[in-house]
Amino acid sequence: MALDGNRRSVTILGSTGSVGCNTVELIADRPDSFLVEALVANSNVGRLATQARRLRPRVVAVADERAYAPLAAELAGTGIEVTAGARAVLEAAARPADCVIAAIVGAAGLQPTLAAIRRGAIVGFANKETLVCAGAIVMEEVAAARATLVPVDSEHSAIFQVFDFDQRERVEKIILTASGGPFRTLAREQMAHATPEQAVAHPVWDMGAKISVDSATMMNKGLEVIEAFHLFAVPEQRIEVLVHPQSVVHSMVQYVDGSVLAQLGTPDMRTPISLALGWPKRMPTEGRRLDLAAVGQLSFESPDPDRFPALRIAREALRAGGAAPLICNAANEVAVQAFLDGSIGFLDILGVVEETLADAAGAVAQDLDSVLAWDAEARRRAWSRIAKVARRMVG
Repeated sequence: MALDGNRRSVTILGSTGSVGCNTVELIADRPDSFLVEALVANSNVGRLATQARRLRPRVVAVADERAYAPLAAELAGTGIEVTAGARAVLEAAARPADCVIAAIVGAAGLQPTLAAIRRGAIVGFANKETLVCAGAIVMEEVAAARATLVPVDSEHSAIFQVFDFDQRERVEKIILTASGGPFRTLAREQMAHATPEQAVAHPVWDMGAKISVDSATMMNKGLEVIEAFHLFAVPEQRIEVLVHPQSVVHSMVQYVDGSVLAQLGTPDMRTPISLALGWPKRMPTEGRRLDLAAVGQLSFESPDPDRFPALRIAREALRAGGAAPLICNAANEVAVQAFLDGSIGFLDILGVVEETLADAAGAVAQDLDSVLAWDAEARRRAWSRIAKVARRMVG
């Protein structure tokens, strides 16, 4: 599919992750529609080199400088420029692409995403942590650069598609749906013994390890509440979360006349990614089509606040304002990694987050420098708590 008769140039930030790999497949299937400006990854040399040989970008950038030599060797003779390091990632993000898919996981995606926004690009936004960490700053940059944010999270993409931006005051509430994750029906006593392998085994979606654990704790939904608050300028108390195990209704918007508009589809990340790649047009994809008769039944339930306190924690951080949301995110990223490494238990994740938030009550982050400083400090404090938990587990 050609877009307006021309090939659209695309940069993929985080090309070797789940969203990035799906984006690569969509582009590779449409060589007449897209050309790739840059591919950016952290350290997965093998996958990045394979993608580069397939898509022939002008530049590849790898964040881990130790990966430069093996990547350069893999791509020798291709004519593709190979760069490495934090500066190289930012320079790749700022290159002149029509569309940038921002899919670097975690707070590490903040500065590259801002670099793309400042060019006024269409940014396919798959990094919720960017808005969680610096929502007001990011949205100010979007307005100043006249960039276009097209959310790639399935829930926010759904809202984006049915949200009347011209009559924002007519929106009564946003309803974010959640699958409930792999532990939706487990008692907390059972969750206490959950393994990383169980936590990443999502019943519906195929996602990376960190996001899968966030789904298991439901922190992903708490972070999505914060993201929606900034993205759609709807007050926190008018953002509702509803558990929907089938993951067919991706989210809903309720209006003042009682109408509820929803976006439905199979649980396939290629759908929201394709929307961002083709925006403002829709591009065809080969994904499985929704068959409601085959689905048979759609069920909904309220999230259990006792078994899944992450929603409360994230909402409290949003209400507290200042640096609280970014501290919540930083502590969660660190704690999830510690759980995946086997250093702490599943229920310890949110304990670390709450203690880190309490220790930093009243922290303020008004600009990018203070955001980055508090992000680093929150991680340091979270690791300190994790060390104590780990010693207790060993003892």
